[in-house]
Amino acid sequence: MLKENLQKDLKDSVKGRKEVVSLTLRLLLAAILLKEKEKKYKTKEENLTDEEVLEVVAAEAKKRKEAIEAYNKGGRQDLVEKEKAELEILAKYLPEQLSEKELRDMVQEAVIETRAESIKDMGRVMSQIMPKVKGRADGSLISQIVKELLK
Repeated sequence: MLKENLQKDLKDSVKGRKEVVSLTLRLLLAAILLKEKEKKYKTKEENLTDEEVLEVVAAEAKKRKEAIEAYNKGGRQDLVEKEKAELEILAKYLPEQLSEKELRDMVQEAVIETRAESIKDMGRVMSQIMPKVKGRADGSLISQIVKELLK
């Protein structure tokens, strides 16, 4: 379903001559196709579920965020703007992101549930929380919050 929406949006953006949108959606659909081929090779099943497509969208968004950081460090403002525009387009297809307060509350709850006491228990907490926030929060932010709470 989500993949079909992406293909429709690509078609509309090409007709509307929206170059940045078209380029971004083409790259995203190529990443989805690659994931489908990988899945077909491993499981003989070809189509991705909407959840798997969302994982690809999230991975592509993460790549853009990392590129923005790198280009900022390198002083390449022109490329920063390009990556921000692409990230904005990808964000439209991602579920609403959780706020830091919501994440802190969820991590606190996971710490209590797993009876984590030190940084050694970080793996248990992360494995408890990641399925709950899949696609709605950045893993590095969650990791940072867990480390703060387990110090």
